[in-house]
Amino acid sequence: MSKAEETKQYIISVAAPIFNKHGYAATTMSQLTKATKLTKGAIYGNFKNKEELAIKAFDYNVALLIGAIRKKTHPSSTPLERLNAIVDFYRDYYVYSKKFGGCPVLNVGVDANNQNTLLLENVRRTIKTLQGYIEKIIEKGIEKGQFKTTADPEAWAVRIDTMIQGATFITYTMDNDIYMKNTMDQIDMMITNELKV
Repeated sequence: MSKAEETKQYIISVAAPIFNKHGYAATTMSQLTKATKLTKGAIYGNFKNKEELAIKAFDYNVALLIGAIRKKTHPSSTPLERLNAIVDFYRDYYVYSKKFGGCPVLNVGVDANNQNTLLLENVRRTIKTLQGYIEKIIEKGIEKGQFKTTADPEAWAVRIDTMIQGATFITYTMDNDIYMKNTMDQIDMMITNELKV
């Protein structure tokens, strides 16, 4: 990695939690220069504008999130174990996501809606990616005889992800992870009673 690329990655990694916590509009250049210890010119020398940096910061946070999910599900050998591992990951998601300013999908999705089309497109693509990951697991589970053949993988993926995103919102709003834990328990029961063979 070149020195210029290292600098760019450094700026993104420092800016990512700031954008995630404060939102695109509320994040100021003075916050970014103070946190990075770089001048405004040095930041803009690496990024076309604030929007480009915000998008890169969102992508960085999402990469951390997806990487953590994949790490949690990778050791699991069956589709059922992988699906259960995702639920277990989100059971402790409140504590995990607080480290980088909250849930990037929720924060940026709410912040960008009606305000920033490019950021919103990235959030929507991320939601589709997360749902697609769950959908593929369910498809594999049907193929392997672990999940009912009548199950609609896409509908199940949307249902699970919607419950996760809703629980994330309530958990952060109420500052209490009992909502997340209760919802994950509910998803566990749905998998056991409705999806599993």
